[in-house]
Amino acid sequence: MSPALLDRILSRLPHQEDNRLLVGFANKDDAAVFLINENLALVQTADFFTPIVDDPFSFGQIAAANALSDVYAMGGEPMTGLTLVCYPENGDPDVLEQILAGGMEKMMEANCIVVGGHTVRDSEVKFGYAVTGTINPTQVWSNDGVRPGDILLLTKPLGTGVIATAIRGGKAMPKWIEAAIGTMNRLNRDAAFALKTLSRAVHSATDITGFGFLGHAWELATASHVSLRFDHSKFEFLEGALECARKGFLAGGLKKNREFLGECIRFADAVPDDIQQILFDPQTSGGLLFAVNPESVDTASKLLIEKECSCMRVGEATEHTSPLLEVI
Repeated sequence: MSPALLDRILSRLPHQEDNRLLVGFANKDDAAVFLINENLALVQTADFFTPIVDDPFSFGQIAAANALSDVYAMGGEPMTGLTLVCYPENGDPDVLEQILAGGMEKMMEANCIVVGGHTVRDSEVKFGYAVTGTINPTQVWSNDGVRPGDILLLTKPLGTGVIATAIRGGKAMPKWIEAAIGTMNRLNRDAAFALKTLSRAVHSATDITGFGFLGHAWELATASHVSLRFDHSKFEFLEGALECARKGFLAGGLKKNREFLGECIRFADAVPDDIQQILFDPQTSGGLLFAVNPESVDTASKLLIEKECSCMRVGEATEHTSPLLEVI
């Protein structure tokens, strides 16, 4: 569903008030946070989607990592998961078993217990999880915490969407597929847990998924009432991603993301078109984007590198101006 359509629908729904709801969908955060007591809150999210790679085991792993990512993006620790499955009635049961096995392996890696789930008959395969985690309510990373001067760190290379589109078109090289699967099935746990040790130095965080890098950056900027400036030369891209963009392997979601942001973003003339496209590219199980106090950014970078995470210093936050986003 397009972001514009979803916004319009959500704006028409009744608004629920409860002071225990610390984070809801008002600021388009990655997950909800619900207060239990002064030391404990629940983090809740759900995500599922159609296969983006041919191997069912890898698809299961990626779907699980993607669902878990929203909890990590809030600073939480996943605890339990409910499996969400849509599968054709006459589908191959061995394929479904491989999907479930891949998901279970990743959930076990995250120490997240699968406690049940729900299946429905559907002509199209869909798979994912509803995940519940826990967090100290004083340590939540929400979208509205970015401050002018913050440095923006990104922890995974971009380009999974254009590569997935090339896979569907039968044009992706094996090494591109391998690199994309490798980044998509990696948990964001290491990056999140590394920076949790910095306590209040991390002002905000989000994970990069279907709204694309710039879409999720826009969510941070809008919720925090700041502007964000990015340097296109600081981004890392998956092998083959730029070539896929140049050859026109652009998902429909990419075009919708670009249309939605419209005049909210300005590109400098020096930014190549293929990089512009990938900055709008819908990602699956993408990295975390952190807004970090500039005095702590060197320490944050060191901690991420020690965990063998990418650590791109892609930009900075500034006072609120128009447009909200700028890429130079």
